[in-house]
This record gives sequence, C-alpha cells and structure tokens, in this order.
Amino acid sequence: MKIAIGCDHGGIVLKPVVEEVLNKNGIEIIDFGCYDEKSVDYPDYALKVAEAVSQGQADKGIILCGTGIGISIAANKVKGIRAAVCHDLFTAQMCAQHNNANILSMGGRVVDKDLAAKMVQIWLDTPFEGGRHVGRVDKITAIESKYFK
Repeated sequence: MKIAIGCDHGGIVLKPVVEEVLNKNGIEIIDFGCYDEKSVDYPDYALKVAEAVSQGQADKGIILCGTGIGISIAANKVKGIRAAVCHDLFTAQMCAQHNNANILSMGGRVVDKDLAAKMVQIWLDTPFEGGRHVGRVDKITAIESKYFK
C-alpha cells in the first residue's frame, strides 16, 4: 500500500507521528511536504495529495493543517476524493467504515500526537463496511459527476 502525505506549517507537528505509524505498518510513503514550520498555503499540499490519490499514484492520503478543515476542503475539490476531518477515534473509524474516506485529515493544533497515532491506525485497520453505505457513497459520486465537469 502507498499513502500520500502532505501538510502545512500548522500540521507539521503531526507529520513525524503519521510517518512512524505508516512505517510500522510497512506502508510506502509519498511525501509531498511541507518540511519545516515556515508559513505555506495548505491548498497546495491538499492538491498534491488529492491528485496522487485520485490518479492512482497512492491508495490513500493523509493531510494535516492547523485544524484539518481548510486542507480537507481543498482536497475535496478534486474529483473522486472523500477527505474526512477527524478529531477522535470514533470519527476516524466511521469515516473509513461508513464513508470509505480515501483521505484522512487532522489538525496539528487540535489533535495531540498520541491521539493522532491512534487515529491513523484505526483508519488504516477499519475496512469499508459496504452494504447500505455503498448507495450513500454512490450518491456522493453522483453529486460529484453532476458538478465536476
């Protein structure tokens, strides 16, 4: 499995934690930056990760900014992306299990390192449940098809 990661200066605090979890799981990392705390624009990193996932370069993605919100909004502008902002173990599990989220988004200013590590692991370990959720995800795809030309 390959996972693309990207962050801005607000999310970089969680990047080493994410990389450690991915490495422990034997997952190949495609790192799109950033690499220090110098102020950068989160949409640039969201786009790189989202394109890697949507084009099949990566199986999934993890994006990080101060809250996880802005970077997820930007990533969700790419067709085929279902980026979910998570802030606890339940949301990390449910976005995988019910929404088949292909990008996990977290905030370095709102999620501590220990929680972030646990969230990444549960997101990785939780399969999409399918069943009644397939139709719902298909409806999201239909909305996307209507508005993304």
